[in-house]
Amino acid sequence: MQKMEKIGYRFVGNHSAIKICEWTREAIRGKDFCYKQKFYGIKSHRCIQLSPSVFSCTHNCLYCWRTLRFKKKIEGKIDKPEDILDNAIKEQKKILQGFWGAKCEKSKLREAEKPNQVAISLIGEPCLYPKLPEFINLIKERNMTAFLVSNGTVPEMIKKLIDNQPTNMYVTLPAPNEKVYKKTCNPLIKDGWQRIQKSLSLLKEFDRSVIRLTLAKNLNMVKPEEYAGLLEAASPTYVEAKAFMPIGGAQYRVPYESMPRHKEIKTFAEKIVRHSSYKIENEKEDSRVVLLKR
Repeated sequence: MQKMEKIGYRFVGNHSAIKICEWTREAIRGKDFCYKQKFYGIKSHRCIQLSPSVFSCTHNCLYCWRTLRFKKKIEGKIDKPEDILDNAIKEQKKILQGFWGAKCEKSKLREAEKPNQVAISLIGEPCLYPKLPEFINLIKERNMTAFLVSNGTVPEMIKKLIDNQPTNMYVTLPAPNEKVYKKTCNPLIKDGWQRIQKSLSLLKEFDRSVIRLTLAKNLNMVKPEEYAGLLEAASPTYVEAKAFMPIGGAQYRVPYESMPRHKEIKTFAEKIVRHSSYKIENEKEDSRVVLLKR
């Protein structure tokens, strides 16, 4: 925990944490913003990046930025959604105090202290938090948007979310087939690939769904036609093709040279387009991400 706090994590309760995203910092400084602002209209400076399951996941993905080994479930006391959200906002506000003495846009800083977007995507698998539906509903009741990013290995929770929908329901598709999946994700469960397929089949039930492809050369950035087949079957609203970033623990597992350039991501996305009914809708070069839409 101390190592994580040194790199910016702030723990909230027994199993949750926040960490201010660099794009939030850049937005407060008036320099730039996250691709999610460009693609979906959220405000980067008002976003809080949060995990309700810091130490728990079903994968040990090579490209994950975490440096600790995950457990397959949350252990100990399960915190209430209200406590997680309230304390997360308090911790974010504490961190932001340092900006008052720095060069930044003070109007954005004032707004940043009242976040209206929650990115449930920081670390770990959020669908392992048993009170996730209530947490999503609480966020939306407070007129905040909720972007939930799951690895898709807990389809029973994703099924529950059909009646408790986040603003954006993300599922990461880490590979075009099971062989590449096992190499990329080092799953802690035996039937992870089958569980991901089940979760993908549920995406049609969501108002706005996104499949994210986190791509690394010489690892999972292969067989675009197979990705296209899986995307067609799942039929998400959007697809994000995004480059793996060699940060945190990932830099010790995946070579720096495996990080695709934006041009390479776009070329791979174009190959998916040729094999599917999706088209390129948008892109953000400095984030090395391309958005596809049916």
